[in-house]
Amino acid sequence: MDSLVVVVPARNEETRLPRCLAALADAVNAVEEEFGTDAPVITVAVVLDCCTDGSAGIVAGWPLVTALTSTAGSVGSARHTGVEHLLAGTDPGHTWVATTDADSAVPRRWLAVQLALAEAGTELVLGTVLPDAELPMGARARWQGQHALVDGHPHVHGANLGVRADRYLEAGGFSPVDSDEDVALVAALRALGVHECRTALIPVLTSGRLTGRAPGGFGGYLTGLVAAGS
Repeated sequence: MDSLVVVVPARNEETRLPRCLAALADAVNAVEEEFGTDAPVITVAVVLDCCTDGSAGIVAGWPLVTALTSTAGSVGSARHTGVEHLLAGTDPGHTWVATTDADSAVPRRWLAVQLALAEAGTELVLGTVLPDAELPMGARARWQGQHALVDGHPHVHGANLGVRADRYLEAGGFSPVDSDEDVALVAALRALGVHECRTALIPVLTSGRLTGRAPGGFGGYLTGLVAAGS
């Protein structure tokens, strides 16, 4: 891979963006340390989607992060906008696309592991997520009981996804929808017969809040878990 692009959609995430961006900076440093002169050029973009809080100011404090704006009000459109912008001028066959969320924190080797898998021929990487302490303990226990966080897991999360750019473009990219844009993309990629890896090596810590930004998204699912235990 000559290039690696990271896209982060954000809507009013001023309180969580610092954690997200600090974790991404650590992940970028890990690539540079592990790959040395063979490290790809890495570009990170936060897509500020209909933000009315101080999210833009937070991103401005990270000079190596590109801030993009969207008025679509859709996480699928935000991801699509970010990827389209960052892929301009790259060679899609030698570019890796990674996506996470503004309320999430990636592990240090998040990018390094994806790059190693890409170099070995993997075209799609699907990782796992872990809800943080915002989710009540009982609901967290129920969540853990329903999720197999092992290699070969069945989960799809936009907060922990990577794909080779040429295959992403073949599949038509992220759809401009309010939720499940990640599921739709993976379905299209699988229809193309991509070589995928479902790994538990790089779990992403994500918000356990019950009021999410995307209708029908992860927050809604967690709300259901809480209700099931009441």
